[in-house]
Amino acid sequence: MDLLIGEPLALDLVNTRARDFDALDAAGDFQTWLARQADRLTPPSAPLTAAGLAAVRRLRGDVESALNAVRDGAVPPDAAIAALNEAARAAPLYRVLEWRDGSFRTSTDRDGDGLARLLAQLAEAAADLLTDPAVGRIRGCEGPDCRMVFLPAHPRRRWCSPDLCGNRVRVARYYQRHKPT
Repeated sequence: MDLLIGEPLALDLVNTRARDFDALDAAGDFQTWLARQADRLTPPSAPLTAAGLAAVRRLRGDVESALNAVRDGAVPPDAAIAALNEAARAAPLYRVLEWRDGSFRTSTDRDGDGLARLLAQLAEAAADLLTDPAVGRIRGCEGPDCRMVFLPAHPRRRWCSPDLCGNRVRVARYYQRHKPT
């Protein structure tokens, strides 16, 4: 399954569960998703265990819960906020001072094991999205049975992808208009 990639990272995480596919059901599928996010995430060095996938699934649920509440104009669940904060604290980011080529340089590193670092990055991406004024523009795809969410670049965008759901809707409309009576 080719999941929609290219939305804000927190939306891409929510979109790991599509109509009839969940990238968090198998480590290999999630590794493929992580590889496609390589410019935005530092993946763990080894594939996630079943417990690791379950932890990411729980975090995805917390992100989705908070996001849906904000989209509905409701107060996000305290448990979702607490889970996101806990994930971010489990692998704090810190600056590293290095002496290289005759001068000081800084880089960043993160405490924690591979899973904790991944969860922290995802939780921080969710915090960035949830505090962005654009969060109110996030929409759900209008395609039948589609559960993808997206941040439209154009206010008339209705589908997660013009090639996926947009095409399905257009084809269904065509057949509806041209079916024999």
